[in-house]
Amino acid sequence: MERAVSAPTPGARGCVDVRLRRGARPAPTGPQSGDATSHARRIAIIGGGPGGLYAAALLKRLRPDREVTVWERNAPDDTFGFGVVLSDETLGGIEHADPAVHEALQQHFVRWDTIDIVHRGTRQTSTGHGFAALGRKRLLEILHDRCRALGVELRFHTEAPDPARLAEAYDLVIAADGVHSTTREAYAHVFRPHVATHHCRYIWLAADFALDAFRFEIAETEHGVMQLHGYPYAADASTVIVEMREEVWLAAGFGELDEQESVEHCAKIFADALGGRPLRSNKSAWTTFRTVVNERWSHGNVVLLGDAAHTAHFSIGSGTKLAVEDALALAACLEEQDCLERALAAYEAERRPVVASTQRAARASLEWFENLRLYLDQPPRRFAFNLLTRSRRVTHDNLRLRDAHFTEAVEREFGCPPGTPPMFTPFRLRGLTLRNRVVVSPMDMYSATDGLPDDFHLVHLGARALGGAGLVMTEMVCVSPEGRITPGCTGLYTGRQAEAWKRVTAFVHTRAPGTAIGVQLGHSGRKGSTKLMWEGMDEPLEDGNWPLVAPSPIPYKPCSQAPRELSRAQLTDIREQFAAAAARAARAGFDLLELHCAHGYLLSGFLSPLTNRRTDAYGGSFARRLRFPLEVFDAVRGVWPEEKPLTVRISATDWAEGGNTAEDAVEIARAFAAHGADAIDVSTGQVVADERPEFGRSYQTPFADRIRHEVGVPVITVGAISSWDDVNSLILAGRTDLCALARPHLYDPHWTLHAAAEQGYDGPGVVWPAPYRAGSRRPRTGRTDAPKPRLTLGT
Repeated sequence: MERAVSAPTPGARGCVDVRLRRGARPAPTGPQSGDATSHARRIAIIGGGPGGLYAAALLKRLRPDREVTVWERNAPDDTFGFGVVLSDETLGGIEHADPAVHEALQQHFVRWDTIDIVHRGTRQTSTGHGFAALGRKRLLEILHDRCRALGVELRFHTEAPDPARLAEAYDLVIAADGVHSTTREAYAHVFRPHVATHHCRYIWLAADFALDAFRFEIAETEHGVMQLHGYPYAADASTVIVEMREEVWLAAGFGELDEQESVEHCAKIFADALGGRPLRSNKSAWTTFRTVVNERWSHGNVVLLGDAAHTAHFSIGSGTKLAVEDALALAACLEEQDCLERALAAYEAERRPVVASTQRAARASLEWFENLRLYLDQPPRRFAFNLLTRSRRVTHDNLRLRDAHFTEAVEREFGCPPGTPPMFTPFRLRGLTLRNRVVVSPMDMYSATDGLPDDFHLVHLGARALGGAGLVMTEMVCVSPEGRITPGCTGLYTGRQAEAWKRVTAFVHTRAPGTAIGVQLGHSGRKGSTKLMWEGMDEPLEDGNWPLVAPSPIPYKPCSQAPRELSRAQLTDIREQFAAAAARAARAGFDLLELHCAHGYLLSGFLSPLTNRRTDAYGGSFARRLRFPLEVFDAVRGVWPEEKPLTVRISATDWAEGGNTAEDAVEIARAFAAHGADAIDVSTGQVVADERPEFGRSYQTPFADRIRHEVGVPVITVGAISSWDDVNSLILAGRTDLCALARPHLYDPHWTLHAAAEQGYDGPGVVWPAPYRAGSRRPRTGRTDAPKPRLTLGT
């Protein structure tokens, strides 16, 4: 029978009404006993991988009267991988949910805790990591046996029926049909999948001996960089993955080799790691990793699980882990909720943030290996530390707990004095030496009157200077009244304003000696004449507006005031305004000046093709879009004291189609560095209102990292850096030189002092002001030394 809609819609169950379409047969509703699981008596599972099988076993074990059927188009022993790595966290969940499966797994696990990183003939070893692996075939056998013992029906060599038919016949359909899920594609209009491919090719292979560690080996060939990821999964076998960028793969001729020739060539390239032994394949083919993200995971009574719902790069060993954890969560939610709709919603709500976090980590790891060539010249231990912390899941503090000896060796190689965390090492920019690597990021306060900083700014910046940061930055200080974002923005376009700023810098230098203070100069461009942030961010003023100017007459939002396109004469005037403001900043006593070329303000507007549509010498080509910001930079450098550093903040990506990309950011940074920029402060976005940023922990750091290594200029990274552990990790890995933090310094003005106290550091990298020294230890919050109970008596 045919449905009356072009794309079949799965049947709905439980707490939603079932509406019958013409020609469709009623969907089974199951028993009406009021049992919380009555909505999922008959369950169909598409795909017999670990996730689907484990879901089948759990659901049948929880409710033996369920009818659970698994369709798998391949044979029981068909598998295209070799080893599977599971974390202790996942194993704990398995042990709790099904001790029989856990016990069977334990009998076959190979365990080790060492990672070896081999690069340029040097092996760095780190211990204390804890891995457990077994063969993928063995895992499937264990799950097959468990499913059969519980009464699950396994249908091998059988294509699953169309998901629409299954949705009509079963109470619940679990689509565990992998990265190429046909179920996901059948309902793509509902799940709305986003599939991204990446820059590397890889192949899954195996070796008939057990590596004694998780091994990463780097091969620098005449064609480019290749890497091996290897780990043992049995007493006599190891998984070996060979990976390289697409252009390296092509240059090496792998595209012209058959399967066996590829295997033999890989064995030759990594002969040292393999001890001259051969590799073997199992229908192995070179492929490109696909990151799958779905906007929804369920539709009616059809739900996605494992790779059908999401993928995460193999370099963090997450595919099977995520699928098994999905199965655990789905089974639990079906037990806990009183109807299918709520159960599937709870499953997605529970798993989505966990998966999103894992995918962010996997993306960071994937991109690290894609850009491996950038790090080849790092000192050996720092390279190893960088690799180990690439996903941001392993951090400096975490690695110290796992392997203090290795971490201390990295710190010595970096130049940390004994007992000094990386964040408290000094850093020099031109004639300015910062005593530590922490920057209070520029934060607009919207608290000035007529551009004049007052007591609020003295207290705000003074408190953070007393708080121990190496560098405290002002908010964006505007170069003209028309260049303000809001009526509450500060300026440096009058002598009176300069005198007011001098009061702030004098306080910092006198009361917080050793702390530097910098000023950020900017012009709002088309994003000006708006309300104070808490009254309506980016909304135009209801009255008292001033005219806006921009590279092109494009409003920021439909509700925004339309700017006028700048004439050549106006460009000259604005350039001189920047220079005059910089001269006042020097007289006011600032130690560092930053030119704001980010976030869609005036100079950023020239850089982006989305906001610069000019046809004259200041628009069009990349070089022409750079022209005016570089002219302003040169004018500022011309009046700014030679011994004082000048930095530039850029948006490294517009997060929008057709806008600037990470590749463009490298060239923008290169241009400013060539003109004398001492460092690039790397932010992202806020250039167009319809941007789609990819938020996450320290999510902007990869852009700074790339600029640092490709351009060779110092960088400041900013964006969701919230812990001192993050700062230490990023600095020691060489991904940045300075870390700028905003919100943490709003939450805690003494963030840096507290970071030192929490790490037990008391050295020259941070100094408690004399009046505050009594507070340099965390106050006790309650008694912690009470005797513990020794005996519990029953009643």
